[in-house]
Amino acid sequence: MSIKELLDKYHVAAPRYTSYPTVPYWDASSFDQEKWKGAVTASFQASNAADGISIYIHLPFCESLCTYCGCNTRITKNHKVEEPYIAAVLQEWSLYRELFDENPRIKELHLGGGTPTFFSPENLETLIRGIFKKADLHPQAAFSFEAHPGNTSTAHLDVLHQLGFKRLSLGVQDFDPVVQFMINRIQSPQEVERVTLQARERGYLSVNYDLIYGLPHQRLEGLMDTVNTVLRLKPDRIAFYSYAHVPWVKPGQRRYSQQDLPSAELKQQLYEAGRRMLKNGGYSEVGMDHFALEHDALFEAEKQGKLHRNFMGYTEQYSRLMIGLGVSSISDSWTGFAQNVKKVEDYVEMTASGQIPVVKGHLLSATDLVLRQHILNLMCHGKTSWSDPGLQNEALFAGIQRMKELQQDGLVEIRENEIQVTVSGKRFLRNICMALDARLWENQPQTQLFSLAG
Repeated sequence: MSIKELLDKYHVAAPRYTSYPTVPYWDASSFDQEKWKGAVTASFQASNAADGISIYIHLPFCESLCTYCGCNTRITKNHKVEEPYIAAVLQEWSLYRELFDENPRIKELHLGGGTPTFFSPENLETLIRGIFKKADLHPQAAFSFEAHPGNTSTAHLDVLHQLGFKRLSLGVQDFDPVVQFMINRIQSPQEVERVTLQARERGYLSVNYDLIYGLPHQRLEGLMDTVNTVLRLKPDRIAFYSYAHVPWVKPGQRRYSQQDLPSAELKQQLYEAGRRMLKNGGYSEVGMDHFALEHDALFEAEKQGKLHRNFMGYTEQYSRLMIGLGVSSISDSWTGFAQNVKKVEDYVEMTASGQIPVVKGHLLSATDLVLRQHILNLMCHGKTSWSDPGLQNEALFAGIQRMKELQQDGLVEIRENEIQVTVSGKRFLRNICMALDARLWENQPQTQLFSLAG
């Protein structure tokens, strides 16, 4: 089967599998706040001493709306919102700290958004120092933040570097002016280069660029020009991923229609051209949609079999417990997930009243835990095995039967106790993992819940 035929066949709605079960299939009936606290406490006690914990902080504010964005944002130019929001985040953190019988050892900390650099350097310092109170840093601690090229100042870079941040990510997407106009994300190569060089001058060890293919009015020539500029600036790692068109979730995407998006054929050309240029430029593929230079920690993690994936995406840092702070943030105790309220006002009110502001979640069943491990293995290592009886169950074997068609198409090799993703199959990781998604197959959606794979 040709690559075009494969793409046509597997161009279906599929989760990105930053978790299993995926959010639409969480079972609310098995979840409440007290059970969640118990899951967090148990995970912390089991893992803090050795692995530490990860923290994700969602900073939702942006001065303008990027219409492609699927994140939870609040658009405002009123910077008076910064201090009350930081106070609420620190109150939420104090509520989690009450569950711990010793200082948490922070191994990973990421600021996402929204636009973290919407906040002043001084307020970001207040936030981070507040998180560090009554906490220790793990010897392998790694901190990162998302930076907007248009508003990231040298003061931002200085303050965060002094606090231990060594990595940042810049949302480039595409430098084509027509595409930038459509997605309302106007930034020049010069702005991106400025932040990149200033970060390196201050000792940041890794700079990531986000690039997206499949955006409205995107052209092959324009994307190739973007990638050539990126190759000249040589970021340490690159996330090159498919635009997720979900206007039923993000109304801002209604600025354009399906007709404005590249055809499936052009989208494939965009991907293949970008991938080829990145590989020829010295980048190695890591996991799904990621590329890294050989000195980067993400490349080393995959090489050593230590790559991990959670709600923050791919990371070289494994921790069993991840605490999500801020509106809409998702926490992961390994045995459970919990998501915070999505509205800023509700979040502030709940934290002020002494409630951990979670509104929905899921406690994993024994079957969930087995499938989660196999899906994680496939996403991070391109293979999984079940020689251990503890990693076997009926749902797994049903998923393997569904995967037989993928094997016939050359995307996986199924052996006695192992699944191995082929070189061709790496392009279809989402589809491969979907075969093991028991909850999706038990309750197939009547409407589209996920973006299209490929």
